[in-house]
Amino acid sequence: MRRTDTQGHGPVRYGPPFPDDALPVLPELAAALAAAATRPDARPTGGDPALLDAAGGYWARRGLPAEPDQMVAAPGAPALLHALTAAIGGDVLVPRPCASWWAPQVRALGGSVFHVGTPADCGGVPDPYALLETVRRVRAEGGDPRLLVLSVADDPTATVAPPELLHETVEAAAGEGLHLVSDETWRDTLHRPQETVLLSPAEMLPERVTVVTDLRGALLPPGWPAALARFPANTFGDALRARVLDVLTALGARIAEPVAVAAGYALGEPGPVTQRLTAAVRLHARVATSAHAVVVAAGCLALPPRSGRHLYVDLGPLRTAFGAHGVGDAQELEEYLTARLGMPAPGGHRFGDDLAALRVRLATGALLGDTPEERAQSLMSPEPLELPHVQRALTLMGSIFDDLRDDAQ
Repeated sequence: MRRTDTQGHGPVRYGPPFPDDALPVLPELAAALAAAATRPDARPTGGDPALLDAAGGYWARRGLPAEPDQMVAAPGAPALLHALTAAIGGDVLVPRPCASWWAPQVRALGGSVFHVGTPADCGGVPDPYALLETVRRVRAEGGDPRLLVLSVADDPTATVAPPELLHETVEAAAGEGLHLVSDETWRDTLHRPQETVLLSPAEMLPERVTVVTDLRGALLPPGWPAALARFPANTFGDALRARVLDVLTALGARIAEPVAVAAGYALGEPGPVTQRLTAAVRLHARVATSAHAVVVAAGCLALPPRSGRHLYVDLGPLRTAFGAHGVGDAQELEEYLTARLGMPAPGGHRFGDDLAALRVRLATGALLGDTPEERAQSLMSPEPLELPHVQRALTLMGSIFDDLRDDAQ
């Protein structure tokens, strides 16, 4: 079976930026961080009791209660996935496409990554039948699949997997003896939370699922790395947590004291934090919906965004127009659109998609304004889509894609 090795286009260190909210730092968060800036002591590897207690409350409110000895904190989800991969060993299965930082953690350890196709109506969770076939083929060729990484609220597709699909995939993975890592970084960014059912695999199969969440997805600014892992409450989970702590200790992967204090404050979800999160999600949802309408009107293909601050666009219908501009693969598409749009437009190859496919992830943060003042105005406005700087950004995007559509026709 073909392993999805790098294609030689765009090294990892030039990979796509995290799709942050592009908004000014919440003053209360800044105050919490500043209050701890003079503390000289380092937090212990895995997080101190105060941070883990706050994390336990955060997860309990989401139906995933956890004791402090079930959790680990680290400076970012990539460090946690790196440690989990090292601790579990074997080959790793991921959906196609998937978050850009998943595969590099495995490859950095010399492991093999196998991408599994997803259903047509969502990303983040492999099709159960494709998963079973991939496991069979990998084992037939001498591989050792042990870990499946998935995401119910997905980067890059911005979709939310339906519970029925998730249940079938989780059952298939369990039947094959796989451990699951559920990346739930974007679970708190649902665009229509009253209309969207989001279930964690840990609710379905608690004994075989480790949950990982990067707090930069909803609660912290992008430059303040902090993430949490929640392990199964059984003997296997205890041993896995111990091995993960060993790896994090060897890496020196500890959260900086000021960031840990700010993270603990955010995890408590006081009024200022929840109000900001609600306003930011509402803003990005409206902008994402408008951006989706723009690209679909130009003839592109994109699933409606349901979570996060991004959308994933297939520009294959415009291939002839791009060919006239010398664009024939995802890396060339990335370079072309980044220059034309004036914003990052990472190609699908960054997310495990085929290099030949003309797909990109577009982040909505770049459409909120060029200055902190404009972005703050976008957040505070009851009608952000009517602001001149937001209109300009969407109009520019629309004109570029409309020109390409006309060229293709």
